Amino acid sequence: MMGTMAQQLLGFFLGLLGLVGTLTSTVLPHWRQTAYFSTNFITASYYMKGLWMECVSHTAGIYQCEFHRSMLSLPKDLLAARILMVLSCTTSILAAILSAVGMKCTRCAYQCHAKGSIAVSGGSCFILAGLFCLITTSWTTCDVIRDAYDPFSTSGMKYEIGLAVYISFSSAIFSICGGGMLCVASWDVRNYLSHKVADPQVPGPNKCHIPAYQANTAFESDHSSSPNFSSSSGYRLSDSISESSIKSKI
Repeated sequence: MMGTMAQQLLGFFLGLLGLVGTLTSTVLPHWRQTAYFSTNFITASYYMKGLWMECVSHTAGIYQCEFHRSMLSLPKDLLAARILMVLSCTTSILAAILSAVGMKCTRCAYQCHAKGSIAVSGGSCFILAGLFCLITTSWTTCDVIRDAYDPFSTSGMKYEIGLAVYISFSSAIFSICGGGMLCVASWDVRNYLSHKVADPQVPGPNKCHIPAYQANTAFESDHSSSPNFSSSSGYRLSDSISESSIKSKI
């Protein structure tokens, strides 16, 4: 069971890394950055686009950011990426809470037989959060590459994949791997607990198991000692019955 606990801890820490990376990539504006496909260029500005803001960095050291003003004016792909990343962050936080409660090394719900099932639910949430993040990353990467190599693109500026895309992709892998390890380890614990509940011969965590032969021996010793006790006292039930019958005849 120590190997199961270590596997749970490793999966939980991988899930936490995925959670931190997902939150970081959601906030960063480096999803798309200015691309230069030729060596002959002179520029004084460097543009970046994120899910929530657009930033520009000047060669003079000035860094300016501006939030997207209206959600109605956003492109559909950007709006969908926002929704999926928010869902990924929320699901990762829920997964961390469920996993902390359901892991074997914690004292939360220690006497509850559903502890393994709670940990499996946490691992499943980590996997779901990783899938949300992976879908957003793949979608954004496909759009950036398609727009960059589109000869009929009307936009005057080309963009390439930014740092936040790499962070979100790594976070998705961490979340999926950590959730999978947590599910596998917690499923073994869940099966162990269900077998322990189904088999009354297996002692619980706070129960002392008394073998059946000891209980039968103690029961027989009590019954065997009762005649000796009556004989040593010099008084038997048959003697009292005979005396009462003689008195009634007289």
